[in-house]
Amino acid sequence: MSHSKSNWSSIWLTCVLVGLTAVHTPAKEAPAVPQQVVLSPDMSTQQLSISWMGGAAATFDLLILRTELNETVFYETVSASVNQERGRHQWTWTSVEPLECTSLSVRIRSRNGPTTSDWSRIQILKGSDLPSNGNIFMFPQDRVVPVGSNTTFCCIVEEGKQLEIIRYDHSVMHPTRLSRRSYAITAVNQSLSRSTGANVICYDTPKRKMNGTVVFVGYPPLPSEFVCETHDLTSAVCRWKEGRDTNLHGKRGTLYTLNNRSCDVSSMQSRLEECSDPLWEGNWTLVAKNPLGQYALTDAAELSHRVRPAAPENLNSVVTSWNATVSWGWKYDGYSSLALVCHAELTPKDNPAKRSQLTSSGLGLRSVTLLNLYPDEEYSVRVCCGAQHNFWKWGNWSKPISFRTNASAPEAPDVWMWINQDYTAQVIWKPLTPRQSHGAITAYEVTLWSPEENLQRTARFSPNTSAQLINLTQLATLGSENKITVTVVARSTGGVSHPASVLIPLRMTDVEPSFVSRVVYTNGGFPLSWQRDENATCAYVVEWYNAVCSWNCPVGWIKLAPGNNTVSVESADFRPGVMYIISLYSSTSEAPKLLRRWQGYIQELVPSSSVALSTTQQDSDVLLAWGEIPLVNRRGFLLGYNIYISNGSQLTLLANLTDPRSRYYTVKGVSEGSYKFTVKAYTSAGEDTGATASITVEPYADWLILEILASLGITSAFLLIATIFCYKKRKWVKKAFYPDIPEPKLPGDWSRSQGPLDVKPSPHSLVHMVERPEWDSSKEALVVIPEEDEDEDRLGDDTDEPASLRYYNHVVDERPIRPRFPDSSASSASSLDSARTDVTYTGIQTSGSSLVFQPDAQGSSEVQQPPAHPSFCRGEGGRGGGEGGGGYRPQMQSTVQNEDLGLGSPESAFEPQAASAGGYKPQSSWHFDSPVEAGESAGLAPSLGSPTSIASTQFLLPDGDEHADERRQPAAATGWFTNLLSSTKP
Repeated sequence: MSHSKSNWSSIWLTCVLVGLTAVHTPAKEAPAVPQQVVLSPDMSTQQLSISWMGGAAATFDLLILRTELNETVFYETVSASVNQERGRHQWTWTSVEPLECTSLSVRIRSRNGPTTSDWSRIQILKGSDLPSNGNIFMFPQDRVVPVGSNTTFCCIVEEGKQLEIIRYDHSVMHPTRLSRRSYAITAVNQSLSRSTGANVICYDTPKRKMNGTVVFVGYPPLPSEFVCETHDLTSAVCRWKEGRDTNLHGKRGTLYTLNNRSCDVSSMQSRLEECSDPLWEGNWTLVAKNPLGQYALTDAAELSHRVRPAAPENLNSVVTSWNATVSWGWKYDGYSSLALVCHAELTPKDNPAKRSQLTSSGLGLRSVTLLNLYPDEEYSVRVCCGAQHNFWKWGNWSKPISFRTNASAPEAPDVWMWINQDYTAQVIWKPLTPRQSHGAITAYEVTLWSPEENLQRTARFSPNTSAQLINLTQLATLGSENKITVTVVARSTGGVSHPASVLIPLRMTDVEPSFVSRVVYTNGGFPLSWQRDENATCAYVVEWYNAVCSWNCPVGWIKLAPGNNTVSVESADFRPGVMYIISLYSSTSEAPKLLRRWQGYIQELVPSSSVALSTTQQDSDVLLAWGEIPLVNRRGFLLGYNIYISNGSQLTLLANLTDPRSRYYTVKGVSEGSYKFTVKAYTSAGEDTGATASITVEPYADWLILEILASLGITSAFLLIATIFCYKKRKWVKKAFYPDIPEPKLPGDWSRSQGPLDVKPSPHSLVHMVERPEWDSSKEALVVIPEEDEDEDRLGDDTDEPASLRYYNHVVDERPIRPRFPDSSASSASSLDSARTDVTYTGIQTSGSSLVFQPDAQGSSEVQQPPAHPSFCRGEGGRGGGEGGGGYRPQMQSTVQNEDLGLGSPESAFEPQAASAGGYKPQSSWHFDSPVEAGESAGLAPSLGSPTSIASTQFLLPDGDEHADERRQPAAATGWFTNLLSSTKP
């Protein structure tokens, strides 16, 4: 309880002390309120000067508002300066917008640290947007601003209207509203305007009224190179360069003052300005000023160090053939005592680039002499001078004057000669130029003379002539000399030139060099070098001409002193793609002697024409041949030829021939077909267009012949080897293919004598020959005619007469034989009797049964044999020739199967018939009953057993079945092979 009372006592004591302190502390006074606020606007600079009476406060709060919209434009604490005399504070504010755009309200209060006074009374700067000003306005008007600045423009529309658009030059701007009628835009970083300025225009709506302003964007002045000098040794003339263009002209242009005196500036070339000072002051100050700023320059110098003489006046000339004297006068008399140095510039009228200068000096110099001029030539001359001591600058050039020198004797012509292959020659001389002729040329005189024989001929030619043809053969017949001297002189209005001569041999003595060198065009000429010739006592002559030319060629030449051994041949007549022959001659007291020769092009081109190409087939190769390209079409040194083969639209390189003398190329191993070959000549510049030739490769006939001969040779060799082999092995071959047939062993006693043999005649058959018209009548065939009844009765007769058969030599018709009917047999037989042939059988059978034919008509008619041939397939009943009958079947050879028609062997057609026949079969190979008879009748054995005609010795029947296989073999092969074997018999 006691503790709480002490705490409350402490709190109460503290409060009492604080209260007493507050009662005894004095209160801080508030600053005085600013009074008598005055607004002073400067519309051109958009500055507002504010002044007021404000007591002892050091800082003030300044508030600026747009009156109509009550928007704050500026609110800051500022320090204002105090006018001691008036005791007023003043501060200047620069507005971004023109002050005319809208009304502004200004209030000020004093500030002393955190303590401020009350606000002053509102002061209003009235704008142009007051309701009383009902028109449309644009601000600012005709403003001049520097490049890169930002400028705000405002448009005040009419009362009751709205803004439609504002344009800056050609750009549409986005406005900001300042008041009910006022709108503002800002152009940022303005670029250099036109010299007439940039237009800013605004439109209101409705009724679309407009107003605008112009802004000029430029630079402040910046002159340079300010210097002063004297011309008359009394006054000063100061010059400077304007520097960069300010882009401001007229009343906004730059104004200059020299030593605070206005300068009446006169412009000169290269933007050089000039201003005069009547007296030499020694020090000068130049000030340049325009709406954007000003710039000052100074200069100082002594008069004697800045003398620049005026241009000489009244030039005059006195001329001769080779010299001229030029004189002049001075504008100022003071130059008479001034040491001067002068330039005289001389320019030939026909060659202005060849101007030259002559420098002379002297006290008050007034003339100069020009030396080493050319006669009869027009010149132009002008003069300028400077101070010889303390030289400052050259003065201005005088006006030029012209003069012409007098004519004089021309120079000696440059003479050379050209000898043709027909022993004619040209005397050639170079026409004199105006600078060499020293006047107008009237004629050239050419004189031929021989000093030893004292013969002389002179001819005169017009000034346009530069060559004369001479017949060397005719001159050689007039005297014994080997050379003549030709002299050429030129005549002009100024006199006659010295003679120029050349020696011409009447007989060709030059020996062509064995080797012609190539020279490369370099740096505008052909560089040549050679070894000095000790005999060249007069000069060297270098001659060149077009290599295509061969008669009266246009020749160029130059003459060199004897000590020279190098030269670069240059000519304006040289053309690309043309070969030039360059020759070096030594000139002595005798005729010129050829020392060396070159050839070259100033520029090689591709050939202008192609070769003449031809193709020739040689066996399986193709020979390409071409001619030489004419020299005029080569246009460069040929390096070789490229050979191509055409594959459709592409060319494939076959060969590159690096020898330009090549004229042939052989394409090896070309197969059959069509080909196109192209040959292109090439120089260092490339290939020509090429020549193309086509060829069709045919089969090689010689190879075919060789193949045939080779085949025949191989076949012959094979046959020869086979023959030798068979001959060596003939016993084995005979044993293998033709073994000996053992003789039959017959029973009986052959040693006893045989009795007479009872031979009964065999039955005969009638054979009809049938004619075939389309066959050769020389060939025959036999047709079997069936036996008649009366013939059958005769078979049983016992007679010793040999049986006779009737054959008819009619050609067998190939058409089938019609069936014979009984009623037509007699007529057929009677028709054939006219060609009857008797056939006698001489064969003897050892068995009687083999001679007797037992017919079995019934049995034979039942057996069906295949037909041998269509010609023999038709017969009566079953007794035709194609069926098994009992009649005789003689040997026949059908013409249908004749070897001449390429058919098979005739024997094969009758083999089936022979095999099935039951008739008579005579033996072509048989043996006698006894060896004795065999020995005696060995020579008759081949003829036994075969019927023969009484008119022929040929066998009509085959030799027998045992030789049927042999007849099937080809006759040719059997013949030589049989002979071969037969020759091997021991």
